[in-house]
Amino acid sequence: MIKKVLIANRSEIAVRIIRALKEMDIKSVAIYSDVDKNALHTQLADESIRIGPPPPLESYLNQDAIIDAALEMGCDAIHPGYGFLSERFDFNQKVRDAGLIFIGPNPESMQLLGSKVQSRNIMSQSGVPIIPGMMASSKEYDEFRDYAEKIGFPILIKSSDGGGGKGMRVVRELKDLKPSIETAMRESITAFGSDAIYLEKYLENPRHIEFQVARDHFGNAIHLFERECSIQRRHQKIIEETPSPIMNPDLRKKMGDAAVRVVNSANYDNIGTVEFLVDQDLNYYFLEVNARVQVEHPITEMTTGIDLVKLQINIADNKPIPYQQDDISQHGHSIECRIYAEDSDNNFAPSPGKVLFIKEPVGPGIRYDSGIYQGSEVPTYYDPILSKLVTWGDTRNEAIKRMVNALKENIILGVKTSMSFMIDILNHPEFVAGNTNTNFIPLHFFEKFPTNENDLLIALAVASFSSNHKNKNDNHTVQFSTSTNPWLEIGKWELL
Repeated sequence: MIKKVLIANRSEIAVRIIRALKEMDIKSVAIYSDVDKNALHTQLADESIRIGPPPPLESYLNQDAIIDAALEMGCDAIHPGYGFLSERFDFNQKVRDAGLIFIGPNPESMQLLGSKVQSRNIMSQSGVPIIPGMMASSKEYDEFRDYAEKIGFPILIKSSDGGGGKGMRVVRELKDLKPSIETAMRESITAFGSDAIYLEKYLENPRHIEFQVARDHFGNAIHLFERECSIQRRHQKIIEETPSPIMNPDLRKKMGDAAVRVVNSANYDNIGTVEFLVDQDLNYYFLEVNARVQVEHPITEMTTGIDLVKLQINIADNKPIPYQQDDISQHGHSIECRIYAEDSDNNFAPSPGKVLFIKEPVGPGIRYDSGIYQGSEVPTYYDPILSKLVTWGDTRNEAIKRMVNALKENIILGVKTSMSFMIDILNHPEFVAGNTNTNFIPLHFFEKFPTNENDLLIALAVASFSSNHKNKNDNHTVQFSTSTNPWLEIGKWELL
């Protein structure tokens, strides 16, 4: 029986897991790097332990240090959260070899399905439609070039060992292939500790729809319906909703059944997500399996009433899923907005710093999963997600209006955020009509994006310089001083 869990993660997902553990009367242990010593997750956990310096490879990706910490603190299980080591089957195996429980699927199924390349092989053998692409990862440029020329441009470079847009690049011409591969490899090894990548054909303007699945050690498998994740920026989901605006009962059954077959075929034994791309004719293609809890899991919880983190823990604790497929139903509509510390008016440049003031939205149908508090620091080393704002409504229109109002009521001072951009998206007529695809943002908000990578690098350089050299005539810049009064430290702020 699980009695004490180390959370091998940080920020809002660590907080989410800690709260679930508290409700289950299970002790929690937080880990932290030097810059996260006073982070919210360390304050909410029953205990905390330093894991290393700020760089991820020396802290949140340091497998041996994390396992040693779990043993030192007397834990019997490790929850990886999402990102970092959550989909590393070698870490999964090391945890088990140390006599600990890994809160996630077994390492064999994680290797099969967590690897984007191997999962494509399984789908191909099972007859599930897949996008044309490499059936093995590589590090050789000649192999990439030959395959890209075989399937034709545009192509998509993807990390074999992770997701979240890290290590992902769209390439439309051969001349851009080599530098894009090099960049993707660097991003992948920084984010996931592995530079394994592969290529697949890039589909223009598809929808990104995923199915939440769960399977226990007794072979019981279910899905908990779909999530529409088409609103993305640089291949990173930023707004998700359920149900999908295009879903009909027949398509839902076909895709849901396919998702369950996927986890059964790999002997998967925890919660996970099967992702698909859907074209304009409602043809669906397997994309990948995320062998972990998703960032966007709250919208499924809001519409089904099932706590997915608790379900994760219970399955890992060798308990059966307490539902049959017919027991699960959806009620209403839910939307999630990921709130990032970034400047949407400056090419989404990161906006690290101190959170000087925060006012969270409250009201019916509003959920706020946050990793920050007033006075907390937003470091430069990690994904800049601050919180996830989730709304529920009887209808999609009600959920949208509730989200817009909640974003306007959500005040965060001290760092720039993406909230005003979220409001622009939610108010866009095409979003309101449900006409979304993975290129929605560049199609409708192209003015916010540089025309090429050189412009992007210049924008980032300017942002970095500006953050360290304040222009006295820029009254939008935060005025840092020794005062603890946020109203004295803000030059100008906008109430959204």
